[in-house]
Amino acid sequence: MSYPIPDLPAGEWQESELEVERSRFITWVCHAPETSAFERLLAAARQAHPSASHHCSAFIAGPPGEQQAIGFSDDGEPGGTAGRPMYQVLEGSGMGQIGCVVIRYFGGTKLGTGGLARAYSQAVAQALERLATLDFTPRAPLRLKLDFSGEAEARAWLESQDVPIEHVDYGADGVILTVGWPQNTPKNLEPLEARLKGRLEALD
Repeated sequence: MSYPIPDLPAGEWQESELEVERSRFITWVCHAPETSAFERLLAAARQAHPSASHHCSAFIAGPPGEQQAIGFSDDGEPGGTAGRPMYQVLEGSGMGQIGCVVIRYFGGTKLGTGGLARAYSQAVAQALERLATLDFTPRAPLRLKLDFSGEAEARAWLESQDVPIEHVDYGADGVILTVGWPQNTPKNLEPLEARLKGRLEALD
């Protein structure tokens, strides 16, 4: 099953800003396929804004509904007023592999716990509205062994099925194509086998 992820290169982020009662809430969003990508975002935010009052954060380093590679932090704000509301916006978006940091500069007016939760939620929601996304399909490697003569036909069929070729091994007796098969799609290779007149072997 495909799901949306941020369309951002590694090491880059999208920035947006919200002002509430003279407090500035600067939101950074990144693509976080693993926890370390989010950690790099947080470190960069702290380095770029060392005098900010808070660097609150949330991330989902996996598919929507991920239960392990997730996290959130209030970074000194009253408990439950920043990180969790931010995480709930990420969770509700249906996106995966996403991390965000909201950098707050205190404006002199206390917002109260409800006001803080609304402000942090709004900051993330506003950032997601402007975020470019792309669909990600979880894939598993599958090795296909075939004759040299069948390679062009196999490549054409795989392309028509939107199955990428990730690696090619040429041996004395043929070709092994390592492809990224969609995890939730049955491995129905019969159409390709028919095209290759049976000269096809799945090694996995």
